[in-house]
Amino acid sequence: MSKTIHRHAPIFLSFVIFAFSALASQFVSAQSAYPSKTIRLIAPVSAGGGLDNIARAVAERLSKGLGQSVIVDNLSGGGGAIAAQTTAKAAPDGYTLMIAYVGTHGTNPAVRKLNYDAIKDFTPIGMIGATPNVLIVNNKVPAKNVAEFVAYAKKNPAKLSYGSSGPGTLTHLGMEQFKMAANIFMVHVPYRGIAPAFTDIIGGQTDAMFPTLFAAIPYIQTGRVRALAVTGQKRSPTEPNVPTFKELGYPGFDGQQWYGIAGPANLPEPIVAKINAELNKVLASPEFSEKMASEAMTVMPMTPQQFSNYIKEDIARWTKVAKDRHIEIE
Repeated sequence: MSKTIHRHAPIFLSFVIFAFSALASQFVSAQSAYPSKTIRLIAPVSAGGGLDNIARAVAERLSKGLGQSVIVDNLSGGGGAIAAQTTAKAAPDGYTLMIAYVGTHGTNPAVRKLNYDAIKDFTPIGMIGATPNVLIVNNKVPAKNVAEFVAYAKKNPAKLSYGSSGPGTLTHLGMEQFKMAANIFMVHVPYRGIAPAFTDIIGGQTDAMFPTLFAAIPYIQTGRVRALAVTGQKRSPTEPNVPTFKELGYPGFDGQQWYGIAGPANLPEPIVAKINAELNKVLASPEFSEKMASEAMTVMPMTPQQFSNYIKEDIARWTKVAKDRHIEIE
C-alpha cells in the first residue's frame, strides 16, 4: 500500500502544482483586467450635500480614468455605520468601495461601539482632501480674536454655551479639544444636524461653534458670525485672514473634515495601486482642485500607506479627546 502511494506521489504533486498555477494565473489575469465591470462607490450620506457632491465629482472622473462606470450609491444611516458595514462585508475585488471620512474612520471609532473595525476591516486606498474646522462666535460675544474669547470665557465660566451637530461629532470633539487646551468651560448644546445649530448661534441662543469652514462660509462672509481660528497646518485660501490655531499658540489642532476612498480588507495590492494612481491623477487636475476649493477643501494626494497612517492618527487623536473628556456614545 505504502509503495503504491509513494509511486503516485509525484503525479499527485504535479497535479497540485498545475492546479495552483492555473488558479494563480486566473487571479493575476483578473487583477490585470481590472476593472471589467461597473464599480460601486458607496457614499455614507443621503443624496445632496458636501460629501455626496465630492463623491459624485470623484466618481465621474474616476470613470474616465478607469474606463468603467463608477456609480455612487447613497447609504445613509447610523452616522455612516451602515455604509461602512456594507463595504467591510463586500468581496475584496475592487468593485465595492466607499467614501471613508472623518465620521466613519475618525470620530465614530473614538466614541462609539461599532459593528466594524475602522482599521482591520478596510483597505485604505487614497485621500481626496479636507476642509478645516473653524471656531466661530456670534456677534454678541465681545471677542475679536481667540485671546479675547478665552479671556471672556474665563471671566464668565457659567455663561457660555456652544452648539454642535450632535454628540460625538467632529463639531463636538473639536470644541472639547479647544476647551481643554484653553482651560475654559462652555456648556455643550447638541443639535440634530448643523443647520439648526447655525440658526441658534445666529439668533444668540448659543455663543460659539466649531463647524467646518465650508459650512460656515456663508455666515462668515455675510457677517452673521465671526471667525476666530481654523484647524490645520496652513491658513485656508478661502479665508486667508483667519489664523490657524497653531499660529496662535495652540499646537495639535490638525483635525479636519476629511474624505478619502477605502475598500474592504485584503484588497489585492495591484488593484489598490491602480485606483490610487487614477485618484491622484484626478486630484492633480487644476479643474478638480478649483472645484474642491469652491467647497473650502484642499486636495491631499497620498499613497495608500500614508492614508492608512492618517486614519490611525485621526482615530488616536479623537480617542484621546474622548477619553480625557469622558465622552462615550451608546
